[in-house]
Amino acid sequence: MGRVHLVDRFSTPPQIVDLEALSREAFATIPSELRRVLGDVVIQVVEFPSEEALDELDCETPFDLLGLYQGVNLIDKSGASVGESPDLIYLYRRPILDYWCETGEDLAQVVRHVLIHEIGHHFGFSDDDMERIECEF
Repeated sequence: MGRVHLVDRFSTPPQIVDLEALSREAFATIPSELRRVLGDVVIQVVEFPSEEALDELDCETPFDLLGLYQGVNLIDKSGASVGESPDLIYLYRRPILDYWCETGEDLAQVVRHVLIHEIGHHFGFSDDDMERIECEF
């Protein structure tokens, strides 16, 4: 028996706890070498991006941003950054659900894609690097 398509899993819109569970499942699929280097990165699911994030990234609407890495990427980190707040990956529930409804893609795959993209920013990867990594695992 194959995996149940997530459209069938929900009779109401998935809530923050549902996306948190999907993000944990997606995180578990990331190679252990990458997970170890991620260290204390925190994954947080919230409804929408902040106004500051939208302004900084020049987004027209809150639905333009599915996720955001906030912190110092590994390329720019040094010993001097020890003791700073942990790096954060935000996943935005409402924009992700909007994208999911528009595309019909599996919700778990959408969450996984956004998470991988934001983890890529933690490592300082280019969009091409992230696409290649996503295809490899």
